[in-house]
Amino acid sequence: MGGVTRNCIARLNHDGTLDTSFDPNANGQIYSLVLQADGKILIGGIFDRVGGVRRNCIARLNHDGTLDTSFHPNANGTVYSVTLQADGKILIGGIFDRVGCVTRSHIARLNLDGTLDTSFDPNANDWVYSIALQADGKILVGGGFTTVGV
Repeated sequence: MGGVTRNCIARLNHDGTLDTSFDPNANGQIYSLVLQADGKILIGGIFDRVGGVRRNCIARLNHDGTLDTSFHPNANGTVYSVTLQADGKILIGGIFDRVGCVTRSHIARLNLDGTLDTSFDPNANDWVYSIALQADGKILVGGGFTTVGV
């Protein structure tokens, strides 16, 4: 960015210049990022380190770009989509089949602290690339799956 090294994520100032104070240093591609109401930043992609610390495919950054070390869902595959629900819960979709030590096929919901919401298990049979929320709270998912909820 502007001749300055930034690995896969950067923040720009209002005028388009690089915010040099922000450098999370992810070691792989970022496919989705979401800003939480508290200013923290959720990132999903195909990485296994953020700021030199082990994080698999999903992480949360503090406002200044440092890793929020209290958040560690540990997806075992690429996270393509991260979406926030109105209650603060976090929906993730991708190529994973485990979150933490629990089987979750391509879509999962996390509690605000990054732990798995075990009450939610749509069980898509293939990749989830995109998740969106309707105004009524219903969840739209798109991807390469042919069955969900089976």
